[in-house]
Amino acid sequence: MPYLLVLLSGASLTFAFAPFSAWPVTFLAVAVAVRQLLRTPGKGFLCGWLFGLGWFGAGISWVHVSIADFGGLPLIASVGAMALLCAYLSIYPALAFYFTKRFFPSRLWPLAMPFFWMLLEWVRSWMLSGFPWLSLGYSQIDSPLNGWLPVIGETGVTALVILLASAVAVLPLFQRWPALVAIYFIAFSSGWAVNQYNWVVRDKQYQVAMVQGNIQQSLRWVPEHDEPTMQKYQNLTAPLWDADLILWPEAAVPKLENLATPFLTDLNEQAVEHNTALITGIVNFNWESSEAWNNLIVLGKKHRSDEFGDYSYFHNNRYSKHHLLPIGEFVPFEDLLRPLAPLFDLPMSSFSRGGYQQTNLIANGIYLAPAICFEIAFPHQVAANLHENTDMILTVSNDAWFGHSHGPAQHLEIARMRAKEFGRPVLRATNNGITAFIDFRGNITSRLPQFEAGSLRSPVITTRGFTPYRYWGDYAVVMLTSMLALIALYLKRRAS
Repeated sequence: MPYLLVLLSGASLTFAFAPFSAWPVTFLAVAVAVRQLLRTPGKGFLCGWLFGLGWFGAGISWVHVSIADFGGLPLIASVGAMALLCAYLSIYPALAFYFTKRFFPSRLWPLAMPFFWMLLEWVRSWMLSGFPWLSLGYSQIDSPLNGWLPVIGETGVTALVILLASAVAVLPLFQRWPALVAIYFIAFSSGWAVNQYNWVVRDKQYQVAMVQGNIQQSLRWVPEHDEPTMQKYQNLTAPLWDADLILWPEAAVPKLENLATPFLTDLNEQAVEHNTALITGIVNFNWESSEAWNNLIVLGKKHRSDEFGDYSYFHNNRYSKHHLLPIGEFVPFEDLLRPLAPLFDLPMSSFSRGGYQQTNLIANGIYLAPAICFEIAFPHQVAANLHENTDMILTVSNDAWFGHSHGPAQHLEIARMRAKEFGRPVLRATNNGITAFIDFRGNITSRLPQFEAGSLRSPVITTRGFTPYRYWGDYAVVMLTSMLALIALYLKRRAS
């Protein structure tokens, strides 16, 4: 029964994240798992692993949609691949549980567990290129704790969640009810109070428009559909030329850049004629070096005072994706894996990396820090490209891989987190949803429904200044959790 409860508690975490967003579930789910950690024999690795298996098995089940629909694997193989991924990700909470139970008595778990959890989540964010999806702090984007996000970031709020949840599991066993009530009151009331303060100041307002083409994934790289796709985006853009900035999603232009130059040149001229700029995703390929890049390029005016368009083939007002998605954009051990199944030989799965830090895109005088698709889940990379004159964060994506699952809603939730952490508005343009405007406080101001072709226009207020998290990064939470762990170690030695 304890093992079953811990598995179910992990699975219940799905309801804490978007699209359900029932943030109190996080505290209950983790508290149940920690309480079962007390009851299960051994050092806790199996308990933590089962918790992770439920957490990721239910939470990222959308990965199976892409494997099953586009991977070309039989059902048993696609389920097996999904199970293998979840089993791997479950190792991290398993180790956090193991180290906590192995080295500390239960009464000190609320002090020790945040350190181990934070350490293992940090490893998960970079190991095997990193997969920091569904970190617990994301579930708190709408809770009273969200006031702490500009100060300690999602990482810090995750550590705070672990402290609060483990306290609820452990302190009642020692009749520490006053301490438990005090901890929760301080955490939530201080989060609410900090949220009343604006760390950045409002600056300028721009009219921005985004286009959602809703192109089926099965047709995106079919040559016969290149022209209809580009014409569709042009038609949807026609009423938007009076905006200060127009955005198309990831790889919206389905031709390689050098083959689409006449089309891009025409768009460049149209944008200048209407006194604006357009940013689109496109794939570029260098025939001499055989390198390909997943790019964002600026068409039209670079600066508001320009009289001519900025675009030319291979111009430097572009961004090349750095953090590539395993299997989808690069294949490790490709000589071995590519022949095995279509999953390992998808179109556009051999990209080269752009630099970790790149100059901002400049479009009609607006400075944008880009993040393509998966990159928005990596706050350190986003922070590396945020400068004092950065006006907005731009993220583009194609979530058509994941169908009618909750993956796109979780992706949008991650974008909201970056806006709240860094105090910058986020523009999210996608192929089939969810295209949305997010203000600097992480609130969605307008959005398009999924699986519909359309356009969206909204005023966007830029900001100046930096949040504490932009200055400190994760150093603050590392120091705080380390201090708590040292206090726990001192109390343990004093008791012994």
